[in-house]
Amino acid sequence: MLRIGVIGLGSMGKNHVRVCSELETIQLAGVSDIDATVVKNIADRFHTKPFYDHKDMTKEIDAAIIATPTVTHHKIAMDMLNHGKHVLVEKPICDSVQKAEELVKKAKKEGLILAVGHIERHNPAVRFAKESMNAKKLGELISLASKRVSNFPGRIHDVGVIFDFGIHDIDVMRYLAGEVTSVYARAGNFNKSITHEDHANIMLNFENGICGVIEVNWLTPVKIRKFFLTCSEYFVEVDYIDQLVTMSSSSFKQIDEMNLFNVPIQYNTNTVSLEKREPLRNEIVDFIQAVEHSGKPLVTGEDGLLALKIAEAATLSYKTGKDVKIQ
Repeated sequence: MLRIGVIGLGSMGKNHVRVCSELETIQLAGVSDIDATVVKNIADRFHTKPFYDHKDMTKEIDAAIIATPTVTHHKIAMDMLNHGKHVLVEKPICDSVQKAEELVKKAKKEGLILAVGHIERHNPAVRFAKESMNAKKLGELISLASKRVSNFPGRIHDVGVIFDFGIHDIDVMRYLAGEVTSVYARAGNFNKSITHEDHANIMLNFENGICGVIEVNWLTPVKIRKFFLTCSEYFVEVDYIDQLVTMSSSSFKQIDEMNLFNVPIQYNTNTVSLEKREPLRNEIVDFIQAVEHSGKPLVTGEDGLLALKIAEAATLSYKTGKDVKIQ
């Protein structure tokens, strides 16, 4: 039975622990955090071993889930890889491209699984959109757009809205549309109580000529998590939260040129209700299967690295006012 340890017991870490404890095919072998009280409480609640230094759990586990602040990802993940442990690290993979490249290179050298927690790829609605595109059911993809907005999440202190929110949709758009060639972004800091940007609009240009536009902020008093696909046959709206996909098409009836105010258009809308699945559970199961079968996780270390490169380029773009090429 695969033994997994969870490192970092903040909001996401606690949920990783919960999901791991619910899976019957693995053993939750330990939890670790710098807060000793939290470690003990979580270990007691989920009947697992507490570790107050992540290095102390290496003899007890086969794989590690890292849900610590972004600035610590490189060190902790490298510690685990150096001890021969498979790693699932929360997004973003690291706080710099150079560090991410080191992790990807190390995992490849050691023959270990390195997965990155871009959770939206595991959302059933995203999977449905991807499968529909692959099956040519939507027509040709023309453009993409997304909106990910809400109030400021108090749990975030070490990165801005681009790295926390925008990187989700950067990864999803790469997954659906292919590789990005350049990025242009505008962003700012409206809430002066935080040090990073809290709103941004990001334009992605893809190799195939498609354009994607991402809107993110921590300022909107409602929570919206949606993306939109303009295709030659359908306009598709995907709701990440409700896991709903709405597919719309239209056709003109006979037009009366003497009455262009009331143009007769027939609209066809189909809302697809998918079986709801917790994306985090899907993500962890995918990681476990990759480890057990020496396979490829849905989101690889290379995927996390590319998403990080684009997020860094977006940050550079808004700071310089220039279009930034992806190398």
